[in-house]
Amino acid sequence: MSFKHLFARSLAAAPHRLHMAAHSHHLWPDASFDGQQEAWSDAARLADHKWDRIMGEVWPEAQRHIAAELNLPSPDSIVFAPNTHELIVRILSAIGKPKARVLASDGEFHSFRRQSARWTESGAIDLETIATDVPAFADAFIERARSGDHDLIFVSHVMFGSGRIFRRLEDLAALAHPDGPWVVVDGYHAFMAIDVDLGQLANHIFYLAGGYKYAMAGEGVCFLHAPPGYGERPENTGWFAAFDDLALKPGQVGYAKDARRYAGATFDPSGLYRFNAVQAMLKREGLSTSKVNAHVDPLLNSLAAELDETGLGSARLLNAGILQPRARFLALESPRASAWQAALASAEVITDLRGDVLRIGLGLYHDEDDIDRFCEIATRL
Repeated sequence: MSFKHLFARSLAAAPHRLHMAAHSHHLWPDASFDGQQEAWSDAARLADHKWDRIMGEVWPEAQRHIAAELNLPSPDSIVFAPNTHELIVRILSAIGKPKARVLASDGEFHSFRRQSARWTESGAIDLETIATDVPAFADAFIERARSGDHDLIFVSHVMFGSGRIFRRLEDLAALAHPDGPWVVVDGYHAFMAIDVDLGQLANHIFYLAGGYKYAMAGEGVCFLHAPPGYGERPENTGWFAAFDDLALKPGQVGYAKDARRYAGATFDPSGLYRFNAVQAMLKREGLSTSKVNAHVDPLLNSLAAELDETGLGSARLLNAGILQPRARFLALESPRASAWQAALASAEVITDLRGDVLRIGLGLYHDEDDIDRFCEIATRL
């Protein structure tokens, strides 16, 4: 079955392009265009009063979609921001210690890796990292997390470089406490890529993700699930964090009682509109995350099975496996990865490079014809 009709605008915009990076910059479905238009129309129609609709209808609708996807007890535990970096900075500011002790993996996404490196330089944190490229990574990580030596524990649910999945969230949640340590899970490559059930963990862990990738909503619609009672007064704070308490006297710093305590200031709301429009499209089409995976997984399997017959056959496949949960991309490690990406790009095939790892990601807008075309081009590498 093909779902290309849902992406007619994006596919028609570059008809010769073969976009094999749905894990990185997911093509936007036509529904997102409708959401973008709705945002503009509301701004024109409502002007100053658009924020009443945004905060009273659009924001809560997006919260409900995410709460349903993650099986959260309450949508109020969700707060939005333009990017996850902003939320990471806000979480650290809430710890309230002059030098927080942080445990992380060495495979975290750029936002955390760069910021944590700079914090280490400045003395704001004491960072310990665990190597991910070892078979016993999860065991080693849990062992250090149980040491009691850390204020903040940070790990990706699905590793952005290798596509490997961290399967010990319950063990981390058992360690979390409002007085420390706090557990932060980067779920960007898990949200709407694998079925995630935080129902039993929601009161113990922070969970970060966004709409740029598998939620198909583009930039500017990232979110944080913040467990109740954890970090009630972030030092890094914007006026939306007291949106319901603007009557406070000057000098008083109030905070929302729910996850909006982690909110920033004025933002572009169009991402929320796009996100809601895409969610409505998925509902109309009867497409849950598991059903999208039922479409994508056979394509990933077909691609993986054909790799040895292409010029990519010498690469090391970092995330082999055909069972869910799994990443929606193949991670191919090779010293030739950069040359491969450039050669593919010259043939109008878009892939993604992270160091010496070539990543190939698939989505709803792919079918078996795309796999055949990719493999035919890859035989010439």
